[in-house]
Amino acid sequence: MTDEPISAEAAATADGHVPGLGIALGSGSARGWAHIGVLRALEELDIEPHFVAGCSIGALVGAAWAAQRLDALEEWARDMDWWQILRFVDFRAGALVAGDRLLQAFAERIGNPRIEDLPRRFACVATDLAQGREVWFQEGSLLAAVRASIALPGILHPVAGGSGWLVDGGLVNPVPVSLARAQGATRVIAVNLNGDLVGRYLLRRRARAPRLLEPFAQRLQGLLGRDDTDEDGDAPPASPPSLFEIVVSSMNVMQDRITRSRMAGDPPDVLLAPRLGHLALLDFHRAEEAIAIGRLAVEHNRAALLDLVGRPLEEE
Repeated sequence: MTDEPISAEAAATADGHVPGLGIALGSGSARGWAHIGVLRALEELDIEPHFVAGCSIGALVGAAWAAQRLDALEEWARDMDWWQILRFVDFRAGALVAGDRLLQAFAERIGNPRIEDLPRRFACVATDLAQGREVWFQEGSLLAAVRASIALPGILHPVAGGSGWLVDGGLVNPVPVSLARAQGATRVIAVNLNGDLVGRYLLRRRARAPRLLEPFAQRLQGLLGRDDTDEDGDAPPASPPSLFEIVVSSMNVMQDRITRSRMAGDPPDVLLAPRLGHLALLDFHRAEEAIAIGRLAVEHNRAALLDLVGRPLEEE
């Protein structure tokens, strides 16, 4: 773990001629399953980044990719349903999701290697809550690094570290292009999951929760969705956003502005922006949809990606 950004270094592939390619996987909670689709589509184009830098859900997916365990993570994501999401719910004060249960499930599929021992270069970012600065994890426990990076305030408890407590890296560096370059990447693909969220309320689930789960559904309504129609199929009257919707929408604005500012100063070579604004914060059960949208983002930027790695666009 480092808490001071370091200068980027030139990197190359084994033959010493092609500059190192990095990918920055951004924050976005359940929308982050789109990262799986992005990585799969890049593999099909025979584009393999040498470095991955992740933030929040991007750290989780990036860790699985760097550990060469993306298959296991994808299987878990595609199998996730409403009931499985509820197993991670923790109504204790200060958090909604039980971080220990989530990390145990992740460890069962990915393990807990040291970052420096991974087959691919990996780093992730968290936020020092006391100092308000970013903390970079480039060595040590993979699980500890991911746990710090995903600690979204109000959703997961913060973790001890830095000058006190660490929370989600999205507060300071939502799409960590700078971290990818600091690892040694000279060309960077960035994946921004939050580009179309500003101005949207969280969309709520159309399917109602089972009656047995109604007490839980009331607590989760801002996260897992609202019906957009009444029993007659008509749109409901406008109502003020909930406190949770206000908080999350405010965070969306903040992260969008931070992302724009950071990438203006350190722009990626190719920016992928999957259209995920219709997915809510905890729509983890919609992995198939998010993965498909991630694939589509790569397809839409196919020419730019092939040009980035010095390959002509194939004849269709």
